[in-house]
Amino acid sequence: KKTALHSAYLPVRFDINESSMVKPSKRKEVSNPVYVGREDDIKRLQRATATVHERQVVIFYHGGHFYALDYRCYHAGGPLHLGEIEDINGQPCIICPWHKYKITLNTGEGLYQAINPKEPSAVPKWKSKGAKQRTHRVTVDNGNVYVTLSDLMEYKESDYYAEKYKTEKIAEKQHF
Repeated sequence: KKTALHSAYLPVRFDINESSMVKPSKRKEVSNPVYVGREDDIKRLQRATATVHERQVVIFYHGGHFYALDYRCYHAGGPLHLGEIEDINGQPCIICPWHKYKITLNTGEGLYQAINPKEPSAVPKWKSKGAKQRTHRVTVDNGNVYVTLSDLMEYKESDYYAEKYKTEKIAEKQHF
């Protein structure tokens, strides 16, 4: 099943101090890989959108790696393909364009800054809310990029918006 490839904004890089983030866990795959575009095209555009088994996903190419997440932000359904990418504590994160929620590309964790009010020089530190955004496996074979959906049995907050907008076609909503 072929899908259209769409471009968006180029990512920006920022480096911030270290933090303790959850390590990526083994993910169970429940679908067959679906072709989402040519490797060279996605590398050049640095992001693409596709529909994989009726689920909207966004594919990012950042720092020499491919990442795939549910297309809509777990918080309020914002279109993640329009967000910018920042490196936070060495973790590439997509910043939702609607409410600036920060989501790690690798694990789908929601990040926030917290302070300890009992410390005299309360400096904000990056903390994890846990995995909120569903991530999916990306494979490259012979110049073709494929996405395999992760285990949908374990609920993630982004599932709500993935289901709500399941029948909506990404290509009809984008204006590049």
